[in-house]
Amino acid sequence: MERFVALLTGINVGGHRRVPMADLREVVAELGHTDVVTYIQSGNVVFVPVSGQSTTQVADGLASGIETKFGFAVHVVVLSAGQLADVVVRNPWPEVSEPKQLHVGFSREPLGAETAARVAEAERQTAAKGSKDEARVVEGVLYLHTPDGLGRSELAVQLSRLGQRSSAPTTMRNWATVTKLHHLASAGQG
Repeated sequence: MERFVALLTGINVGGHRRVPMADLREVVAELGHTDVVTYIQSGNVVFVPVSGQSTTQVADGLASGIETKFGFAVHVVVLSAGQLADVVVRNPWPEVSEPKQLHVGFSREPLGAETAARVAEAERQTAAKGSKDEARVVEGVLYLHTPDGLGRSELAVQLSRLGQRSSAPTTMRNWATVTKLHHLASAGQG
């Protein structure tokens, strides 16, 4: 059975909205999902979903279960292993060898043409200030290349402001995390 990957937004940041990974695995298992594995403390979960549930149904169930258990709402994005494999294949910068320079923004709904235009405009504005950073929306997914690092990226700041105003929040993961989750989600599948 195909595995799913759940990505949580805004947990365990600066000691706020704490979600211990053992407790998160417990919530996922209590919802009937199996073979539950978490990866690092930022809210990444790989599991075999309850048969017949869509990624949207699973995301809604996880968000509800997490709010019940921890007392706060969390934005949850869920992808199938196949969807995550497509994200890896579509990387517009396969030549980037430093995984911390490449980031992917995941959203529950594919990012549309309007968002892609705002991303392109933010890239133009920061390039005019001398930034080497690049961003692309490919098949509804945001990719961000920050050669000087995310912490120094004016484009990342601009994109986070866009995300805060969006009705479809985006959660970012660096390429090392994306490829590790892809490996975990693909393991054992025939």
